[in-house]
Amino acid sequence: MSGSGEKLRLEKKHPLAIRWFHWINFPVMSIMVWSGLLIYWATGYYSITLGGRTYFTFFPTRFYEVFSLDKRLAEGMGWHFFFAWIFAINGLLYVLFLLVSGEWRYLFPNRNSVKEAILVVLHDMFLTKKTPPRRKFNGAQQFAYTSIVLLGLMELLTGVAIYKPMQFSRLTGLLGGYEFARILHFVFMLAFVAFFLVHVMQVVRAGWNNFRAMVTGFELAPVEETPNV
Repeated sequence: MSGSGEKLRLEKKHPLAIRWFHWINFPVMSIMVWSGLLIYWATGYYSITLGGRTYFTFFPTRFYEVFSLDKRLAEGMGWHFFFAWIFAINGLLYVLFLLVSGEWRYLFPNRNSVKEAILVVLHDMFLTKKTPPRRKFNGAQQFAYTSIVLLGLMELLTGVAIYKPMQFSRLTGLLGGYEFARILHFVFMLAFVAFFLVHVMQVVRAGWNNFRAMVTGFELAPVEETPNV
């Protein structure tokens, strides 16, 4: 029972495997981003340029100096390629678990997901007081978590294309060539970072109960009392 007098009960939410895949992926992705920046410094030419004028460079030289990211290409490649294998295996096992266990039914979007996702966004922006239906994953989460799986796949494909462009020349060609595949790999990395930041903000907004569910597998849920007839 909560302090407000509302009756609560423990409700199982996340299986152990899902929690393990989730928490393994967090440090792995952090190291991948860090080591990717070490590699990027060797040819840090990504920028927003229009009409021959550069408006923004990823990232300013001062950024690398402050965080000691410069002149560490070999170190970055060593870390990046080692943890890329862990990232790939963890992602593959995660997808296989979803398919075998049937958890994909909760996670993948369905015919009601679009309407529900719009409701979730409007509710989070305080544009409607209508509360989204309480489910394991709402429509917005289904689209977000499914897209991050596809994003992870594209990170791996673009990574392979730029790591072995000759051996996987067909893949590199399908991705627009070596240079464009590098740009895609970098853009997908930024998308991962953006997803992570939004994800953390949403977890903080949802409160301790949501975080506890990803740690213990259980969350506190209100008891639905049957009305007296």
